[in-house]
Amino acid sequence: MKEISIDPITRLEGHGRIQIFLNDQGDVANAYLQIPELRGFERFCVGRKAEDLPQITPRICGVCPVAHHMASTKALDAAFHVDPPLAAKKLRELLYSGYYVYDHTLHFYFLGAPDFVVGPDAPKAERNILGVINKVGLDVAKEVIKHRAYGQKITAMIGGKATHPVCGLPGGMSKPISEEERAEIEKMAESSIKFAQFTLQVFNDVVLKNKKYVDLILSDAYKLRTYYMGTVDDNNKVNFYDGKIRVVTPEGKEFAKWKPADYLENVEEHVEPWTYVKLPYLKKIGWKGLVDGPESGVYRVAPLGRLNAADGMATPLAQEEYKRMYETLGGKPVHATLATHWARLVELLYAAERALELSRDKDITSTNLRNKPGQPGEGVGIVEAPRGTLIHHYVLDEEGLAKKVNLIVATVNNAPAICMSIRDAAKGVIKGGVVNDGLLNMVEMAFRAYDPCFGCATHYAVGQMPMEVKIYDHNKNLLKTVVR
Repeated sequence: MKEISIDPITRLEGHGRIQIFLNDQGDVANAYLQIPELRGFERFCVGRKAEDLPQITPRICGVCPVAHHMASTKALDAAFHVDPPLAAKKLRELLYSGYYVYDHTLHFYFLGAPDFVVGPDAPKAERNILGVINKVGLDVAKEVIKHRAYGQKITAMIGGKATHPVCGLPGGMSKPISEEERAEIEKMAESSIKFAQFTLQVFNDVVLKNKKYVDLILSDAYKLRTYYMGTVDDNNKVNFYDGKIRVVTPEGKEFAKWKPADYLENVEEHVEPWTYVKLPYLKKIGWKGLVDGPESGVYRVAPLGRLNAADGMATPLAQEEYKRMYETLGGKPVHATLATHWARLVELLYAAERALELSRDKDITSTNLRNKPGQPGEGVGIVEAPRGTLIHHYVLDEEGLAKKVNLIVATVNNAPAICMSIRDAAKGVIKGGVVNDGLLNMVEMAFRAYDPCFGCATHYAVGQMPMEVKIYDHNKNLLKTVVR
């Protein structure tokens, strides 16, 4: 049996490799996504002061620190039994909307677009942001840089720092924004709406008008029939900051809806020996392995998961794009993994619209931003990271020190589906022993749609490092295997 290794995989945060095994006919027998890194954030949060956790957990990753900061802050709200003032909640959501603008812009243009704008089988040296700029032009590149900067500036104004915010406190926020800052954010949000609409037009012109790309999106190689999960508001519309967690079946029917504190009744994690990433599943269905369909407990989060789990978007322009996406792709739910790129751009427009709404809210410059925390206890905080549902669960002792910390990050929620997507893409595109760089990139496209963050995903394994060391002689003969 022939083995092919893609190591390292590219255009993602973190480290990983794909192992593909071909049978005697040259077809794919199986493929595995292996995450070899291990980080111990859950463990070394134990014993720390509770108020330090919103500063420690964002250091898991430089791509999604705002999501960890906000989930951590919300977990402390719950652990200290305090509900922030309405103005504080709105200010948090405004910060979070700015964060979405720059994060979704980053993924589409820098990580996802090279596969479509440049082409999945283009030379490796061209499949990058420089290749995208060469195709779309310098004027577009300037707009990309400008609006990424706008999102980061909104985050810095409210959060204190553009990458690792320091504003969240149990019961509220550390500082208000001024009227001058509010007016500047309003202008940046207006511009971001136009930029999001332009980006959707780019997707329409480059991807949707190309039959080859549409056929690729809708092909069986990139399709999984799973459950879907996302946070929704009282009207079952997508919400990034707050709400209940809704799960729908592969047919699109509501399966469950629960409050953040009830996540352990709904989600459980499975462990495999070949990866440090845990594999969550719906507890009421059970772990049936890496298979899809209604009998499997595998679910998906991230933009496509959120849109499938919701009944629509809460802003008008995004709602129109939401409707157009489902009408174009044959109705809800959409199971095409690569359609996640389109869903991400619908969310980019929603984030910009929501930022504009909040910047015009009369409460947004209020100085009533914090309520007094109560006695420390246990709390769960959930937000929708750009990569999907993010869960922080803390148990504090009577002195406010962390006794137990559990994190289920977005990429972990998607981990079973990512493994399946890679396997199915490999089986779909590699036939008869024909393997080249373009085909291997098409296998990588299966995980890239999820925008995975494996730095976040490998925070803790099974209480110890199950290290395996293989010792070879100079002729590459295996002499000894040492297992910790």
